[in-house]
Amino acid sequence: MTGEKLSPRQKMIGLMYLVLIALLALQVSNSVLEKFILIDQSLERSIRSQNAKNREKLDCINELVRDAGNRKADLNIAQNALDIRTKTKKIIDYISSLKEELIQKSGGKDEKTGRIYGLKDEGTVANLMINHKKAEELKEILNSYPKYLSNITGGEYQVLALDGHESDVFKHDPNQKHKSFEELNFDKTPLSAAIATLTQFGTEVIYMESTALGKLASKLGAGDIKFDNIIPMVKPQSNIVAAGARYKADLFLTASSSAVAPAMSIDGKNIPVEDGIGKVAFVALGGNYDKEGLLKKMFSAAIKIKVPGGKDTTFIQKIEYFVAKPVIQVQSAAVQALYLNCGNELNVQVPALGPSYNPSFKVKGGNFMLGQGKGLVTVIPKSPEVELQVYNDNNLLGTQIFKVRTIPKPTIRVTSRNNEVNEKKGVPAPGPRFLELKAIADQSFQEFLPKDARYRVAQWEVTLARGSRPLKVKNVSASEVSLSDFAALAKPGDRIVIEIEKVERMNFKSEIEIVDLGTVIHNIPLT
Repeated sequence: MTGEKLSPRQKMIGLMYLVLIALLALQVSNSVLEKFILIDQSLERSIRSQNAKNREKLDCINELVRDAGNRKADLNIAQNALDIRTKTKKIIDYISSLKEELIQKSGGKDEKTGRIYGLKDEGTVANLMINHKKAEELKEILNSYPKYLSNITGGEYQVLALDGHESDVFKHDPNQKHKSFEELNFDKTPLSAAIATLTQFGTEVIYMESTALGKLASKLGAGDIKFDNIIPMVKPQSNIVAAGARYKADLFLTASSSAVAPAMSIDGKNIPVEDGIGKVAFVALGGNYDKEGLLKKMFSAAIKIKVPGGKDTTFIQKIEYFVAKPVIQVQSAAVQALYLNCGNELNVQVPALGPSYNPSFKVKGGNFMLGQGKGLVTVIPKSPEVELQVYNDNNLLGTQIFKVRTIPKPTIRVTSRNNEVNEKKGVPAPGPRFLELKAIADQSFQEFLPKDARYRVAQWEVTLARGSRPLKVKNVSASEVSLSDFAALAKPGDRIVIEIEKVERMNFKSEIEIVDLGTVIHNIPLT
């Protein structure tokens, strides 16, 4: 379930499913299974609480309809709300009757304590819900309910009774995804878990009803608009817009009527109108900016409507805005120069564009990869100089030029048991029993691009030499080697000679590259 957005019911069913499997595996006592009854009681309280709120919503709808004069459209909404309440009650009552039937057929309750006898009873649950097709009937009722609400309110509602492959909880579980709704919820399920599951379906129904009633309430008096003045207004996203960016604003009347269909234009050009609001959008062009990097501009907004009597009336207003010269800001660990064949991560922002900033890039002298966030780009240089061109909605904002550095070569450090070997003073004979070679990245390169500064010594040769004669030679393909066999031969005056044959670098894409270090030899004298 990690990383998926699940509904409260899906989370609850998933939790109950896991608990149920654990209980069945452990063959636990009734006292533990009674915990499902506690869950059921909690869900029942939730249903009662939300049911009371839904009654209040219905009362509020009826009161608003009366206050508005019982208009026909509003009365239809009130009737729909009442029908939904009636439909919901039937489903909740049906679920309650299923629970009661299961309880009675599993042995009933203690008359004094109300304790349910057949908490572990799986057979009765399977027989009634699966063999007698009560679960199939429940599925039809639950899945027809969202469709019913959609037809009345026009909203969209999620199906409630899901098969395994439809459920976010079970669709990735190879043991459950092929099961039907009936098997998932009622096969090999003790009575206590079945009761809690049925009640959870009830909570989904009652909360879905709440959403539907809210949609109906929002439609009351939708055609009523009261106003006493008409003023053309423009609501821009920003009064300052960078060159190359789109100026966006809403042109509208501060008051309007459903009987009014205004025509709107900008500088004589018609613009689309949606629900009485004109949609203004054009590319802001640059020019002669002032010392602060701003260019003052203006457009004429016109709104034409028919006033009472059928006469056309046009309202005109001059709208002032400013175009800002775009300033490209590049943030990086090494912004003055990039590293060749490395993933140089850049954060390219143009603050003046604000929310309209939607960048794209082109690179000369290399390649690039887009990052996960707006303005994030990884540049991979292939030449001594790289040009990064920054665009916004296909308009070129500017070009940033970077010098390119070659990757500094790593140094080889010889250690034994995490202690660096002193090659100048040597090591007492018979020498170290263990050697490890570490390829150490340049400190500055490591700080700037840690993902590209991962080195290892992949192949090397170590020799025990006496004078000019080799006594024993080992070829090593790992970063470390045991020299216990050297110790049996070594004497004071001998040397351990290390020749580096291959060093590898793992780049930011976790690809391996060979590092050309030339001939690198280390001598460790044995004293």
